[in-house]
Amino acid sequence: MKKILNIFLLALSFTLITACDSGFDDMNTSKSGATSLDPVFILNNAIISSSPTTSQIYEMASVQQWFSSNTGVLEGGNFNKIVVNNTPANWQNYYRNVIKYTNDVISRIGSDPALANRTNLLHMARIIQANAFLILTDTYGDIPYSEAGGGYSDQAFFPTYETQQTIYPKIIDELSQATAALDPAARIETGDVLYAGNIAKWKRFGYSLLLRAGMRLSKADPTKAAATVAAANAGGVILTIADNAIIRHDANFINGYGNTVNGGEAANYYLAEPFVNALKTRNDPRLSSIAIRYGGARNGGDQTANSFGNGSTAAANQFGVPIGSTDGAADISGALLPAGGSYGSPAAPRTGTRFCYSQVDRNRIVKRTSPMFLVTAGQSNLLLAEARVRGYITTGTASGYFQAGIRAHMDQMVSYDPGCAVSGTNRDNYIASAAGTLDESTTAASIAQIGYEYWVASFLHGPEAWANFRRTGAPALTPNPFSGSETPGGFINRLPYPNSEVLVNGSNVAAAIAGLGGPDDLNTKVWWNK
Repeated sequence: MKKILNIFLLALSFTLITACDSGFDDMNTSKSGATSLDPVFILNNAIISSSPTTSQIYEMASVQQWFSSNTGVLEGGNFNKIVVNNTPANWQNYYRNVIKYTNDVISRIGSDPALANRTNLLHMARIIQANAFLILTDTYGDIPYSEAGGGYSDQAFFPTYETQQTIYPKIIDELSQATAALDPAARIETGDVLYAGNIAKWKRFGYSLLLRAGMRLSKADPTKAAATVAAANAGGVILTIADNAIIRHDANFINGYGNTVNGGEAANYYLAEPFVNALKTRNDPRLSSIAIRYGGARNGGDQTANSFGNGSTAAANQFGVPIGSTDGAADISGALLPAGGSYGSPAAPRTGTRFCYSQVDRNRIVKRTSPMFLVTAGQSNLLLAEARVRGYITTGTASGYFQAGIRAHMDQMVSYDPGCAVSGTNRDNYIASAAGTLDESTTAASIAQIGYEYWVASFLHGPEAWANFRRTGAPALTPNPFSGSETPGGFINRLPYPNSEVLVNGSNVAAAIAGLGGPDDLNTKVWWNK
């Protein structure tokens, strides 16, 4: 009897277990949650992550525009030193975010028949990915390319590195093919955050990146450069500010620069003396759109519009921090405190601190919600000016493109904030001056002047300003004089590979370093930097 009872209880328990399990999956499946994500939103993550807002430590410091005079965790291009916590910024952002997201979009559309009609989305992802690879290879040289981003989709956990010389033609082909394949008759991706699916604008964006990539080869491969630039120009690039590629930051997707200088680092970043002086000597109205100086500031707490230092945006009152100066030496040329301790037009150098040097105005141009630009009409017009000088294109005139580039960048300033607007009168006066008139006496003179304006027009896009400076040597900056510089008498040419990559993918990194033609340091040049 006992045996029968045990069998009965065992059978009952199985019945109860089965009953409890019945409908379990249905009960634990959300009736309201999303079960799949539209790939356009994945692309949007890639676009937003493309915002170049992590480059004030190395790229903008290297081209002497904006940097910190602090030592320690903020060291980098300010002292031309390797800081292993800072050199991986582009690697981590573009591989972990942009490449990962775009690769996901490309893989999904390629493998899911239900997404076969999303061809425009596919080509948009290819263009955004090409831009990321452009920045990565310009920063580090030889990098993972064909196998990059395939950790999940292809189980490529240890991607091989490819040389920059082989990567550039692939990027050019990708931009050429993807841009040409965009089709206004196919499904329009209205949910994209860059152009809301406007195919004409996406095409101009893609061809503008192609123009940029082609010009990068002006010394390494002039024949390829000329053909690429001619194709981009024929396709149609961004020539008006209405087509600018803008990442619109908001309270949810904040501007990285704005978050830095409106947070704990507010008193740590300053405009560089060469940048301020260059704009001042040319009476450039953009300086007042960018800069603010709290002349009597004794500490960070004084750096507010109604504090002891007040706050002036007037160009005459701007003074940049000398290159290579540290916290203890920031007053080596005098901080120009206002006479009598009240704010006014500074007359003569006085002992001061870094707190009363000029800063990028965090209440206008680098707010947390300030937009960032991937490609602009100012940049494209200036590249076409150089291309015309070099004979890569035959349309237009170098002078016409040059002045259109200046005009476009000045007109762009209002996009940051109404307080950044350059008046039409000030803009036209600058263009009519010697600074705005292209010197066509020699090819070298033209390229130097165009390169200078490209430096200004690329302010806040550190990777592009740094890349074009390395390519053209313009403007003619003086090397960082810091005594501990790891590039004595020179400039930073590339950033070393992240330590994390050396540890995880060591054999491939070692092979890449061997192929660089020099050590994995700040001095070794990337392939196109001749």
